[in-house]
Amino acid sequence: MKYTAVVTLETLMMAVMRLPRYRWCCRFKAMVLRCMGARIGCRVVIYPGVWILTGRNLELGDNVDLAMGVVLTTDGGIQIGDRTMVGYRTQILSTNHVVPGEHGRVFNAGHVGKPIAIGADVWIGANCVVCAGVKIGEGAIIAAGSVVTKDVDAFSMVGGAPARLIRRRN
Repeated sequence: MKYTAVVTLETLMMAVMRLPRYRWCCRFKAMVLRCMGARIGCRVVIYPGVWILTGRNLELGDNVDLAMGVVLTTDGGIQIGDRTMVGYRTQILSTNHVVPGEHGRVFNAGHVGKPIAIGADVWIGANCVVCAGVKIGEGAIIAAGSVVTKDVDAFSMVGGAPARLIRRRN
Protein backbone atom coordinates (compact mmCIF):
# COMPACT_ATOMS: atom_id res chain seq x y z
CA MET A 1 0.00 0.00 0.00
CA LYS A 2 2.77 2.46 0.94
CA TYR A 3 4.63 1.68 -2.29
CA THR A 4 1.49 2.41 -4.34
CA ALA A 5 0.93 5.71 -2.52
CA VAL A 6 4.53 6.81 -3.10
CA VAL A 7 4.47 5.93 -6.79
CA THR A 8 1.11 7.67 -7.23
CA LEU A 9 2.41 10.81 -5.51
CA GLU A 10 5.54 10.81 -7.68
CA THR A 11 3.46 10.39 -10.85
CA LEU A 12 1.11 13.23 -9.92
CA MET A 13 4.02 15.53 -9.03
CA MET A 14 5.74 14.77 -12.34
CA ALA A 15 2.55 15.70 -14.20
CA VAL A 16 2.10 18.95 -12.24
CA MET A 17 5.76 19.96 -12.53
CA ARG A 18 5.76 19.45 -16.30
CA LEU A 19 3.36 22.38 -16.73
CA PRO A 20 4.90 25.44 -18.42
CA ARG A 21 5.91 28.53 -16.47
CA TYR A 22 2.86 30.62 -17.28
CA ARG A 23 1.84 32.59 -14.18
CA TRP A 24 -1.33 30.56 -13.66
CA CYS A 25 0.67 27.30 -13.94
CA CYS A 26 3.21 28.53 -11.36
CA ARG A 27 0.35 29.49 -9.03
CA PHE A 28 -1.14 26.01 -9.48
CA LYS A 29 2.24 24.38 -8.74
CA ALA A 30 2.56 26.55 -5.61
CA MET A 31 -0.96 25.54 -4.53
CA VAL A 32 -0.11 21.83 -4.91
CA LEU A 33 3.09 22.31 -2.89
CA ARG A 34 1.14 24.13 -0.18
CA CYS A 35 -1.24 21.16 0.01
CA MET A 36 1.83 19.00 0.69
CA GLY A 37 2.95 21.22 3.57
CA ALA A 38 5.22 23.75 1.86
CA ARG A 39 5.18 27.48 2.54
CA ILE A 40 5.42 29.33 -0.77
CA GLY A 41 5.75 33.09 -1.24
CA CYS A 42 4.34 35.31 -3.99
CA ARG A 43 5.43 35.33 -7.63
CA VAL A 44 7.47 32.13 -7.41
CA VAL A 45 8.50 30.87 -10.85
CA ILE A 46 8.80 27.11 -11.25
CA TYR A 47 10.00 26.05 -14.69
CA PRO A 48 8.85 22.76 -16.20
CA GLY A 49 10.85 19.73 -15.12
CA VAL A 50 11.53 20.85 -11.54
CA TRP A 51 11.46 17.90 -9.12
CA ILE A 52 10.31 18.62 -5.56
CA LEU A 53 9.52 15.80 -3.21
CA THR A 54 7.95 15.54 -0.77
CA GLY A 55 7.26 19.24 -0.43
CA ARG A 56 6.97 19.25 3.36
CA ASN A 57 9.61 21.30 5.19
CA LEU A 58 10.00 23.57 2.14
CA GLU A 59 9.86 27.34 2.44
CA LEU A 60 10.26 29.56 -0.63
CA GLY A 61 10.29 33.35 -0.27
CA ASP A 62 8.81 35.86 -2.71
CA ASN A 63 10.13 36.02 -6.29
CA VAL A 64 12.13 32.78 -6.09
CA ASP A 65 13.04 31.38 -9.52
CA LEU A 66 13.61 27.62 -9.93
CA ALA A 67 14.98 26.90 -13.42
CA MET A 68 14.37 23.80 -15.50
CA GLY A 69 15.60 20.54 -14.05
CA VAL A 70 16.10 21.75 -10.46
CA VAL A 71 15.82 18.96 -7.86
CA LEU A 72 14.81 19.66 -4.24
CA THR A 73 14.64 16.89 -1.63
CA THR A 74 12.79 18.63 1.17
CA ASP A 75 12.36 16.16 4.04
CA GLY A 76 15.42 17.53 5.87
CA GLY A 77 14.14 21.08 5.42
CA ILE A 78 14.91 23.71 2.77
CA GLN A 79 14.45 27.43 3.26
CA ILE A 80 15.10 29.75 0.30
CA GLY A 81 14.95 33.53 0.77
CA ASP A 82 13.32 36.22 -1.37
CA ARG A 83 14.62 37.00 -4.88
CA THR A 84 16.82 33.93 -5.11
CA MET A 85 17.59 32.34 -8.48
CA VAL A 86 18.43 28.64 -8.77
CA GLY A 87 20.06 27.65 -12.08
CA TYR A 88 19.31 24.82 -14.48
CA ARG A 89 19.79 21.25 -13.21
CA THR A 90 20.89 22.33 -9.73
CA GLN A 91 20.28 19.87 -6.91
CA ILE A 92 19.50 21.02 -3.37
CA LEU A 93 19.57 17.85 -1.28
CA SER A 94 18.48 18.10 2.36
CA THR A 95 18.56 14.33 2.89
CA ASN A 96 21.26 11.75 2.36
CA HIS A 97 21.73 8.04 2.88
CA VAL A 98 22.96 6.84 6.26
CA VAL A 99 26.46 5.38 6.08
CA PRO A 100 26.36 2.19 8.17
CA GLY A 101 29.22 0.99 10.36
CA GLU A 102 31.95 -1.37 9.18
CA HIS A 103 30.20 -4.20 7.36
CA GLY A 104 26.65 -2.85 7.47
CA ARG A 105 24.57 -2.86 4.33
CA VAL A 106 24.08 0.49 2.61
CA PHE A 107 20.90 -0.53 0.81
CA ASN A 108 18.53 -0.48 3.80
CA ALA A 109 20.51 1.83 6.10
CA GLY A 110 17.92 4.61 5.82
CA HIS A 111 18.17 8.37 5.37
CA VAL A 112 19.19 11.32 7.48
CA GLY A 113 18.06 14.89 6.91
CA LYS A 114 19.75 18.18 7.72
CA PRO A 115 18.20 21.58 6.99
CA ILE A 116 19.48 23.84 4.23
CA ALA A 117 19.10 27.63 4.58
CA ILE A 118 19.63 29.88 1.56
CA GLY A 119 19.43 33.64 2.13
CA ALA A 120 17.78 36.37 0.09
CA ASP A 121 19.20 37.65 -3.21
CA VAL A 122 21.31 34.53 -3.80
CA TRP A 123 22.24 33.34 -7.28
CA ILE A 124 23.03 29.65 -7.62
CA GLY A 125 24.43 28.86 -11.06
CA ALA A 126 23.58 25.90 -13.29
CA ASN A 127 24.51 22.32 -12.40
CA CYS A 128 25.35 22.99 -8.75
CA VAL A 129 24.90 20.59 -5.85
CA VAL A 130 24.03 21.97 -2.42
CA CYS A 131 24.51 19.32 0.27
CA ALA A 132 22.49 18.76 3.45
CA GLY A 133 23.18 21.01 6.41
CA VAL A 134 24.60 23.93 4.40
CA LYS A 135 23.81 27.62 5.01
CA ILE A 136 24.27 30.09 2.15
CA GLY A 137 24.31 33.71 3.26
CA GLU A 138 22.40 36.65 1.81
CA GLY A 139 23.69 37.97 -1.52
CA ALA A 140 26.03 35.03 -2.16
CA ILE A 141 26.81 33.82 -5.67
CA ILE A 142 27.54 30.15 -6.36
CA ALA A 143 29.43 29.55 -9.64
CA ALA A 144 28.06 27.05 -12.13
CA GLY A 145 29.07 23.45 -11.51
CA SER A 146 29.94 24.00 -7.84
CA VAL A 147 29.47 21.45 -5.07
CA VAL A 148 28.59 23.28 -1.85
CA THR A 149 29.54 21.13 1.15
CA LYS A 150 30.18 23.90 3.71
CA ASP A 151 28.51 27.16 4.72
CA VAL A 152 28.92 30.15 2.40
CA ASP A 153 29.30 33.63 3.90
CA ALA A 154 26.97 36.46 2.91
CA PHE A 155 27.99 38.53 -0.12
CA SER A 156 30.71 36.13 -1.21
CA MET A 157 31.33 34.31 -4.47
CA VAL A 158 32.29 30.64 -4.35
CA GLY A 159 33.03 28.03 -6.98
CA GLY A 160 34.51 24.61 -7.59
CA ALA A 161 34.15 21.10 -6.24
CA PRO A 162 34.15 21.47 -3.33
CA ALA A 163 33.16 25.14 -3.47
CA ARG A 164 35.79 27.57 -2.21
CA LEU A 165 35.85 31.34 -1.83
CA ILE A 166 36.62 33.16 -5.09
CA ARG A 167 36.16 36.67 -3.73
CA ARG A 168 33.88 38.88 -1.69
CA ARG A 169 31.28 41.03 -3.42
CA ASN A 170 31.94 44.79 -3.18
